[in-house]
Amino acid sequence: MEQNHPYNFEDPQIYNNLLEYCPICGKKDIKLKYIIRRYNPAFKIDICKDCGFIFMNPQFCDKIVKKLYKKEYYRNDTAYSYQDERDIEDYASYVWEKRIKVLRKYAANGNILDIGSAFGGLLKVASKYFTPYGIEFSEYSGSFAKEIFNENIHIGTLDDCNFEKDSFSVITMIETLEHLKEPVKTIKQCYKLLKDRGILVIQTANMQGLQAKILKDRYSYYMPGHFSYFTRDNLYSLLKKEGFRRVKIFHPVEFGLLPKLLKSRSDFKSLIDYRKWLRISIYHFISKIRYKGFSLTSSMVLYAFK
Repeated sequence: MEQNHPYNFEDPQIYNNLLEYCPICGKKDIKLKYIIRRYNPAFKIDICKDCGFIFMNPQFCDKIVKKLYKKEYYRNDTAYSYQDERDIEDYASYVWEKRIKVLRKYAANGNILDIGSAFGGLLKVASKYFTPYGIEFSEYSGSFAKEIFNENIHIGTLDDCNFEKDSFSVITMIETLEHLKEPVKTIKQCYKLLKDRGILVIQTANMQGLQAKILKDRYSYYMPGHFSYFTRDNLYSLLKKEGFRRVKIFHPVEFGLLPKLLKSRSDFKSLIDYRKWLRISIYHFISKIRYKGFSLTSSMVLYAFK
């Protein structure tokens, strides 16, 4: 299968060395799951047969990753892109406001760190109650946030920050964990940075969901910038292993349906577009149908309490 593929997965100009063990449990019982060919360059996805963790292997080298998050990424000018939150800020605020409202039930104030803070939209809302800090890998989006929050925004990674232990009441990673090459290391760092009773909020995909299982290699979450794919069970186990005393899991999200519906209006052009609300509502409610780690969709949010 690989012999007919145009890419040399050992090319050091594109890929790092092949991992021979699972980045989560350390076992060597890993095997090829998919080759994702719809992007250029292509990439391989492996799975650990022991813990079920799914990961890109080999990973793209840092030079390739750096190119992924330039201006074009936010302007929808590449195959791998993400919506510029500034274009829909009024609508996205419905989600941010409700998310912070729910969060404040568990932590009312203090310092908040958003890892993967992009243009700072979530931090704007959080700053009404918390002292905001952000980390953003993209110089393009991070520079914009830095104009708002000054030195409280770090352009780079958690590895090159100098935050002190027990600095934060809340750390959020909203659709960020999957972008990390070393997620275990990051979770360990987050645990140290949180105060006692602090909260780590993670939103990512549950690869145990029927959605991921049915779509297989066509599942849209398999993207060039995504290195780590968790299941509900192995992420829960990892958080507990790293010391978090309690983990609360929400399916699909903690902030409910209404904010999602209101946010979706950002691209509505006429009344007929409100038909999308039916699809969004169905997705939301079937997400609650689950048994243990399995669910009908792949959306989840976890609150991990130190």
